[in-house]
Amino acid sequence: MKLFRRRPALPAASQPPLEAEERVIAWCPAAPPDGPEQPLVATNRGIWLPGATERLGWHEIHKAAWSGRELRITPAEVAEERDGYTVLVDGPVTSFLLLAPGEVPDQVRSRVSRSVAYTTHHTLERGAVRVVGRRVSGQDGLTWTVRYDSGTPVDRAGVRESTDELVDAAQNSVAPPP
Repeated sequence: MKLFRRRPALPAASQPPLEAEERVIAWCPAAPPDGPEQPLVATNRGIWLPGATERLGWHEIHKAAWSGRELRITPAEVAEERDGYTVLVDGPVTSFLLLAPGEVPDQVRSRVSRSVAYTTHHTLERGAVRVVGRRVSGQDGLTWTVRYDSGTPVDRAGVRESTDELVDAAQNSVAPPP
């Protein structure tokens, strides 16, 4: 019986183009629905999905769900840049079959959760909005985003003004004292 088990090293040919301070924390073979098995690589900065040419940062993931065999990732997409925050929407969900997941699902869950430093949900005059402050690996401070509930009239002046006030209040609540 081995007391210490080492996970197999990521093959050099599968190594994504990591940044200087980026390191692999977990990886596993993944089968995307429309292609051959490729490695899914989790790093301290985010996740390299099979076939991707860029990393998806932990702060860029809206949802991650693990069924015990399938990992489903819902990325955030930028809908609009506003003064001091970004309006996000759900991007297309990608699913991967992980037959030997190892630590990948746990790392994804914990790192996405740890990227969220502040979150509140607010009812507006019509609809609702979630205000989120997230940590971005390698950057100081928080990145502020909002995500409107379905059916919220995001272009309505009152909704935009209320959102501006809510984000400002959130930013002030976590800002260090002067």
